[in-house]
Amino acid sequence: MPLIMEDGINVDDLFGESASLELGLPPNTPPAKGLAQRLDEMRLVGCCQKIAWSRLGCVAYISQDASRVNVRHLQCQKSDGKWTLSDETPLNQVADAHDGHALVHLCWNESGSELAIADTSGRVSIYSIPIALNSVNGARQAAFDAADDGAQIVGMTWLNQNRSVHSFYQAAKVQGRWAYSPFRRRPIAPFHPVNKAALLCITRSGSMKLLYQNPDNKWAEITTELKNTSYSDRLLTHAALVATQAGILIATHSACQKISIYRVSIQWNPPQWDPAQQKQGSQPTPVPSFRSIHSKVEMPYNIPNNRGAAGENPDEQFTLTNSLYCLTSLQIILPASDNSAGSTPSPWIVAVFSIPPHAILHQQPQVPASAVIRWQLETGIPTLHPKFDEVASKKSNVQIKPKTILRRLDDITSDRHVISVDQTEYGNVLAVSYDDGSISFYDPKTMAAFDILDDANTVTSLAQAGFNYPLDAPAVHIGFSPSACAAVGLDSDGQIHLRIMEHSYGAENGHYDENKFSAAIASLTLAFCRGCGGEVNTDDILLLLIRQLPQDSQTGFLNEVYRALSINSNFTTEHDKLMNHPYISRALSIQAALGFKNKYKTRSIASNVPWAIIQLRQAAIIYPFFFQYNKGSQPPEPHDPDVLRMVLGNTKWILDFFLYTLNELFDLADEFESVPADQEAFNQKLKSTASLPLIVVLSSMSRAFLRFICRGLRGIHSGYANAPLTGDARIYYTEICHALETSPVRTDVYEKLLAGVDSAVRHAYTGAGFGDNERPGPEKELLVSSRIPPVLVTAVSTILRQTIPSIKAEVDRMAIFMGDYSWLGFGSDARTEAYRRSREVDIIKKTPIFRAVPGAGTGRLGTMDVGDLGAKSGTQGHLSRRCVRCCEVSEAVYPPRSVPALRMIYKLGHLRSCICGGMWDLESGLMI
Repeated sequence: MPLIMEDGINVDDLFGESASLELGLPPNTPPAKGLAQRLDEMRLVGCCQKIAWSRLGCVAYISQDASRVNVRHLQCQKSDGKWTLSDETPLNQVADAHDGHALVHLCWNESGSELAIADTSGRVSIYSIPIALNSVNGARQAAFDAADDGAQIVGMTWLNQNRSVHSFYQAAKVQGRWAYSPFRRRPIAPFHPVNKAALLCITRSGSMKLLYQNPDNKWAEITTELKNTSYSDRLLTHAALVATQAGILIATHSACQKISIYRVSIQWNPPQWDPAQQKQGSQPTPVPSFRSIHSKVEMPYNIPNNRGAAGENPDEQFTLTNSLYCLTSLQIILPASDNSAGSTPSPWIVAVFSIPPHAILHQQPQVPASAVIRWQLETGIPTLHPKFDEVASKKSNVQIKPKTILRRLDDITSDRHVISVDQTEYGNVLAVSYDDGSISFYDPKTMAAFDILDDANTVTSLAQAGFNYPLDAPAVHIGFSPSACAAVGLDSDGQIHLRIMEHSYGAENGHYDENKFSAAIASLTLAFCRGCGGEVNTDDILLLLIRQLPQDSQTGFLNEVYRALSINSNFTTEHDKLMNHPYISRALSIQAALGFKNKYKTRSIASNVPWAIIQLRQAAIIYPFFFQYNKGSQPPEPHDPDVLRMVLGNTKWILDFFLYTLNELFDLADEFESVPADQEAFNQKLKSTASLPLIVVLSSMSRAFLRFICRGLRGIHSGYANAPLTGDARIYYTEICHALETSPVRTDVYEKLLAGVDSAVRHAYTGAGFGDNERPGPEKELLVSSRIPPVLVTAVSTILRQTIPSIKAEVDRMAIFMGDYSWLGFGSDARTEAYRRSREVDIIKKTPIFRAVPGAGTGRLGTMDVGDLGAKSGTQGHLSRRCVRCCEVSEAVYPPRSVPALRMIYKLGHLRSCICGGMWDLESGLMI
């Protein structure tokens, strides 16, 4: 006979009740997996961040067994053009450096190029990203530190870099258009005088140490003790650090539940550093020292805040409730500055207290799971009792010193456990993550929640404009992308989950709210401009644009970007401004990436135009760098073969691009020759024509680049015909000259074509009454929409019917027609598509890449073997890197064979990034 409970019984049926039995018990919701362990970690030590997303775009996280660190990054897949997280790359050198000690914390520096990793014994190792997101080199070994439980790190921060950047405070709608407010943001001291890395740490025993890198890249440190009131205060659990104008502000929490505030200044001797004197050996190495350590102690706190209970002693209320809570997070929030002077609002001390998820509350009302307590740090003059005025003083003009005041603000409570509190969007948003997977956003200046868009005419951040993270699987660790458009969650099983922001744009019944939609576009523009100004990776914004915006809205975003970054687009006369503009390549890059489908399909015309201009810009800057990189050396350095090989590849590429352009322009001239002479027929024919070469020669930006290139081609013969070249350098230079001499079209013919186009465009603008203020409009339409504006239709007619026929006699038309331009990658013919699928071209050197046959033994090593790439003395390897944005490849020797080659790559900005601005991914490891 089966037992009565085997099949289960409905308790309501037992009593004959149709309705459920209401006992007033709280719902039995089990806590998220791993929550109890995570809260315990956060309670014991302040430094326990297991995942972090750097501003370069690298995601680093500690493995589940706390023995390894893995890195990943966003990347565009060349097969289908979809953006995903890359496969993980383990950094095995980290495990070796920490010799089996459990890893507990990692932290990126301000620029995102340096990573600090701490273990349970307080040992710190530091790594850098030299050439690719998944190639991390060791800079400082953990073996420098002794293993000591009292040395465990409870607080850590990097010193800021001494560089001012462009920033944007907000976007405000003025007369129906968005106006962006740029300013120059000054960095907050202290800085390393050599602009090297420096890391400030607070240990459990109350010590403060500064790890800093000397000019010779070796690491040193200084240590001091924080002033404490008693021995128990020396046992710290948490510490928060932030740089302010008055010095480093430090907040500590001790085992006896006291919060202390310190101000510390770091001084360097000598305070300035001159690299020129260092070469002469006459300048000492800067040495830091700590100065002006002051402290204020905040007495024990109450949770929750009960200031409203009049007539009662607040320190004696809720004693049982207060004992249930444990500090799980301590931070100093410094809201973003809104001006160039560098002044900031008063900082906040933010502490998160939580109760264990399985705590049983006997005879207590239901209490919040977490409480966020905030103190405003203020400086004021203490007020004395009036009786003190009656006391005679022997000293006159006694001045009372200002006193640091901690003013407690209203608490924020939640029935969910707070997992993390992060400042995102360059300090403009405070993101609070909970154990159920939800994320809430607050204004760090007022702590007002960004729930709804109150003012659609003023935008300060994505969160304020209505973007949010949809509910996802719970995670015990979370890291936000550089612009907070994406986040990575790390669950208790060590698995990574990618989360993307979403926006409804006020959609109801399939229709958008125009004001909310416009505010969303402005917030995306603001985020992108902040990333450009701070030289921050913007792949997370690109991912959001591709997933969230349709094609026409992407064009609207690009128009806003050109206006916000003050990209004039009209370079008819001021050519030099084109070479020095800091954001043109950024705007072209994201425009080209938005139209990228996959590596094997032709880009859309709107994507092909900026992609072609990016490559023209690359060629235009190579020649002046090539001509000048050797100047100033006494005696002159011999020309490097690797540099000349790069110039050779780009010369061949640009000559073929010129021929490809001329070939299509000749074809268009023949095609339009049969069009009737009336303007209406010509206009209709032109509307159905999508020609990359025609857009390139019409646009003043690309035409200016072509003019710079022609100047560089002429300079090769005139400046280096008698240069003392030997060996491979002489061979490459001879090949460059041979390519120029055997080209079917001379350089002066190209210049004649560009002059004719200049004249036709200028007459078109003048005939339509377009002055300098009106020309940027049609020029931007050429770049952003790849459409020929009506004002330039007459210029096209002149080019095809007069300019092109005028140069036919000076070119070898048959040689141009028979040329193979498939390797350029711009055509949509079968030959070009076949080349894309079978071959690749080095995007920097512009040389075809020959792939080894699978199974033939390439000698490549796996990604597990590329840690500390090139770190061993005398070792060099041939590496292959793929751009995570445009999917193009570059192959090179690392380290470079010579100083001139390294200098050339560094000046071009391609040591760490592609010509499109995307970061490199070390594709196949190291070839030896």
